[in-house]
Amino acid sequence: MGLKRGIRILKSGKLEISILQELLKKYTILDPRVIIGPKIGEDAAVIDPGKTSDLYLIVTSDPITFTTEEIGYYGVVVNVNDIATRGGAPKWFLATLLFPEKGSNHILVEKTFRQIHRACLRFGVSFIGGHTEITPELNRVILSGHMIGEVKKEKLVQTSGARAGDLLLLAKGIPIEGTSIIAREKEKELIKKGYSRSFIQKAKKFIFEPGIDVLRVSQIACRSAKINAMHDPTEGGLINGIYEMAMASRREFEVDLEKVSIYEESKILCQEYGINPFGTIASGALLLTLSPDELPALQRAFKRASIPFQIIGKIKQGPPKVISTDGREIKPFRRDEILKLYGSP
Repeated sequence: MGLKRGIRILKSGKLEISILQELLKKYTILDPRVIIGPKIGEDAAVIDPGKTSDLYLIVTSDPITFTTEEIGYYGVVVNVNDIATRGGAPKWFLATLLFPEKGSNHILVEKTFRQIHRACLRFGVSFIGGHTEITPELNRVILSGHMIGEVKKEKLVQTSGARAGDLLLLAKGIPIEGTSIIAREKEKELIKKGYSRSFIQKAKKFIFEPGIDVLRVSQIACRSAKINAMHDPTEGGLINGIYEMAMASRREFEVDLEKVSIYEESKILCQEYGINPFGTIASGALLLTLSPDELPALQRAFKRASIPFQIIGKIKQGPPKVISTDGREIKPFRRDEILKLYGSP
């Protein structure tokens, strides 16, 4: 599916991997100080500021387009997560904020800034700038966040670091972010359908508990064991997150989906709207790989911190793909399942 086969009409959601690969290969120009540049599955760039520093800079960018409620918090956290999966600490945040011409006022703008501020305080991040405007023809607020962090050079973790023989672990469950989005976007409709307000409120608050952030989980993991690879499954859900790890590592990932923890509220809401939880935006979960020898130390650390996790697979030699335990290949979702909420099949 090359770009030279004629004009293709693109649908909403992430750009198809085949198109993105071709574009990155064709147009990427790298400064030699770039340790990790744009690659499938690698969500944050890594830059070496020089031999005099024992730190790498980590740089990432992520937008929020699916939801507007708590958009400031979402915007900070999804970018924090990309720094966290490098084994690093988030430090500086910038945001481009586009407000629709219709319905925007100073109260909405201040509310968004307040959300960003509170999230930055929570994660020890400085909000250092960006751009804000009232934009014609938008129908919702759009936030595009940019985060810079740091990591000790010897502590850097890559999505591509998975090794044959590693175990694949999933910390927390799925789909945390998707569950909150469904409850927030469809709250009135869910009430009409007979769902209790307490159920809806609990699902809405999934962004805070169990939470869409993975910073604490990643920090505990990296302190307690040698982690070879980490990745947070976002748009496209758990399956696409695993597929991106396989592509980046150039390894075969064997996965037992029956071992994946799906929250009860998530099951109910996904079933209500015909959404597959394995393909639904899943920020808050963390995928990581490590040698079996490192597992006992990680288990002890996660138990002390009350972090739930499951061993859901293992890494094998072979071409990059995802297979089930019975040998069937598991294909990535073409588009995130959450888009079904917006009338997109």
